[in-house]
Amino acid sequence: MLKIILQDPRHLPPFNERARDLRVMNRPLWLNQRDVLAPYITRELEVPPGGALPETREPCLVYRDNLYFDAEYIHAFLEAAMRRGRACRAAFSASDPAFREHALPLSTSYESCGDLYLADLWYYPHGPQEQAEPLVIDLQAVEVGYYHIPTYMAREQGDLVFQVPMRSLLAIDSWVHIFIADVVFGVFARGARFEARLEQHPFFKLRILAKAMYEGRQVLECSELVKIGRNCVIDPTAVIHGPTTIGDNVTINAGAVIENCVIGDNVNISQGCHLMLSVVGDGAFLPFRASLFMTTLMDNSMVAQNTCLQMCVVGRNTFIGAGTTFTDFNLLSRPLMARDGGGELGLANREVLGGCVGHNCRLGSGMIIFPARTIESDVILFASPERRVIDRDVAYEDSDHHKLPYKDLHPRLYPRPGEAVEVTW
Repeated sequence: MLKIILQDPRHLPPFNERARDLRVMNRPLWLNQRDVLAPYITRELEVPPGGALPETREPCLVYRDNLYFDAEYIHAFLEAAMRRGRACRAAFSASDPAFREHALPLSTSYESCGDLYLADLWYYPHGPQEQAEPLVIDLQAVEVGYYHIPTYMAREQGDLVFQVPMRSLLAIDSWVHIFIADVVFGVFARGARFEARLEQHPFFKLRILAKAMYEGRQVLECSELVKIGRNCVIDPTAVIHGPTTIGDNVTINAGAVIENCVIGDNVNISQGCHLMLSVVGDGAFLPFRASLFMTTLMDNSMVAQNTCLQMCVVGRNTFIGAGTTFTDFNLLSRPLMARDGGGELGLANREVLGGCVGHNCRLGSGMIIFPARTIESDVILFASPERRVIDRDVAYEDSDHHKLPYKDLHPRLYPRPGEAVEVTW
């Protein structure tokens, strides 16, 4: 089958980078797409923005490169499309809870068609053509609670819940969608699929129990649930619960607690760190007592000691100073707003949501960042009496390093589209 990739030229704020180059589940989005589709594809080509699809009669799968999808969704979509034998386009029903609650808010990629929303994913059995009928694939969402809190923090009964899909398709149109892809459609979905497999396959459950007994561990700590790479050094007092994946050359020191996370290669996790339902990129460093909860930390970034990030997204090569606090809840019952791919504010549909920091940023110690605020790539913020509380989005022009005579020591690596990269000699 021929794979045709439609290039999406938009750059997502605050990263100033195309969605295809951002990391989802600690892998560049384009690489995730390639690996998921590998069993079905014989060759591929890319079409630039505004370009025409090639004229061919062979079966084609066409998609825009800002889509995140998993193997479960692609298998169901192609199976149903091939059974029909006609040109099909991926579609969602507005009644699908996972799509309605998590994918639709802040989105700009879906095309409305009656009570359906069309995604940029097509199957053509005899080459591209003008018309394609909508194909709705049930995401098989299950409701999963992650907090029981006072009722003034939630809409119903004091429970904060996610609609977790067993099959995932999501257009990355906002930094919030990175959070959704990693946490809700990523680690939560992985856990939900594991639990469903336990219920449906008794022999799988027996294998898990047998492995735990053989290793003398609790069930959630056995090697069937905690996958560890090569050359790792893990202190025996560290507590690691699965499903968790740990890459190569990882160091985990005494007293660390890790639960249902994805840890990349060459990561250093120091004493007393707590990581829960988070994705940590390659080369990241967490000094002692740093904590991540439902947070994405991209490659080669560092969160210093005594800092806690909840429901945040942090870009690559970024430093966050000690004791910095990312708040995640409006004290007044005001809906949280976040920016979509076009930079426009919209409802995030989240009662609790942290902030987002772009690539190549440096944040001083002891700062306070309000919920859903963003800090653009290449920004430096010094903790000072004048700026310790961040109550609005911070653009590159607001960076504190512009005030210094040696500002060229921090080059701009991620300019907005149309702006030149700063080169320092």
